[in-house]
Amino acid sequence: MEKTIYFEEDAVVILDQTKLPGQVVFEKIETIDQAAEAIKKLKVRGAPLIGVAAAFALAMAVKKYSGPEQVLEANFRDWKNTLASTRPTAVNLFWALERMERVYRENRKKPLAELGNTLKAEAEAMYQEDIEANKALGDFGQELLKPGSTVLTICNAGALATCGHGTALGVIRSGAQRGKIDRVYACETRPLLQGARLTVWELMQDKIPVTLITDNMAGYTMKTKKIDAVIAGADCIAANGDTANKIGTSTLAVLADYYDIPFYIAAPMSTINTELPSGDSIPIEERDPDEVRQIRGSFVTVPQVEVFSPAFDVTSNELIDAIITEKGVFRPPYAF
Repeated sequence: MEKTIYFEEDAVVILDQTKLPGQVVFEKIETIDQAAEAIKKLKVRGAPLIGVAAAFALAMAVKKYSGPEQVLEANFRDWKNTLASTRPTAVNLFWALERMERVYRENRKKPLAELGNTLKAEAEAMYQEDIEANKALGDFGQELLKPGSTVLTICNAGALATCGHGTALGVIRSGAQRGKIDRVYACETRPLLQGARLTVWELMQDKIPVTLITDNMAGYTMKTKKIDAVIAGADCIAANGDTANKIGTSTLAVLADYYDIPFYIAAPMSTINTELPSGDSIPIEERDPDEVRQIRGSFVTVPQVEVFSPAFDVTSNELIDAIITEKGVFRPPYAF
């Protein structure tokens, strides 16, 4: 699997996920505005990767800064605010920005070059920690799967959404390594087709059997294909276990409950925000209406039609059988 992000001298290089699966294209990011635009346009996507990408961007900006040191403080604040404004639901973004600011404050009196290197080292540590967390998460999660399992998932919560291995797909990968995965059904995930474009590509690269379905085939698939588990990722988990994930996830949870199929959320601890008491407190991002009106730049409906386009929905905790993290498997009633 290709690396999703890395430093190259004083720039950040990202894998442009909007080009997949047709092209594997890497883009050099050299400014905070470019980084913010890449996150907004989903060139970089997935809550864990968004957080690390923001950390990389902040480190890059400080390392490249050459103005008066007394102006750095205001610039750092502006850079952080610009990145924070990109994806309001992804709690990992804010977790990463706060962690980077804490390191910045602790080392602010160091020479500028040393400060930049310290921030870069912190961002790289976050990158490695995410991979390790995902592998631990995958090991815990695969224990919930029986040999020969057929699993259904939505969106892309794999290596592309993280720094490696993945969350929901991390559980599937770890299960496949132990011979537990018979097949994965991947919802295409309208409107931007992260399941069709990214999850299918990842699983086929790893030679894990995958079948693509449209989102509205999920219920019939659960009824007829003997689905053993539904596993999804998360962009934000509230203190009570309510979980925001890609739009359509809550529908899967309701269907799984009806068909008596275990429904699992897989996410690192950094996705949990205990300051939010419930899902009612999670801010839900609304996307550009043209993402629904168009596919690959071509209109599929009347161009003037009004569109409601939330990027996420909230799955109620009582529909979630377990939340899988790198610290272990939590079950209801949730207490993190």
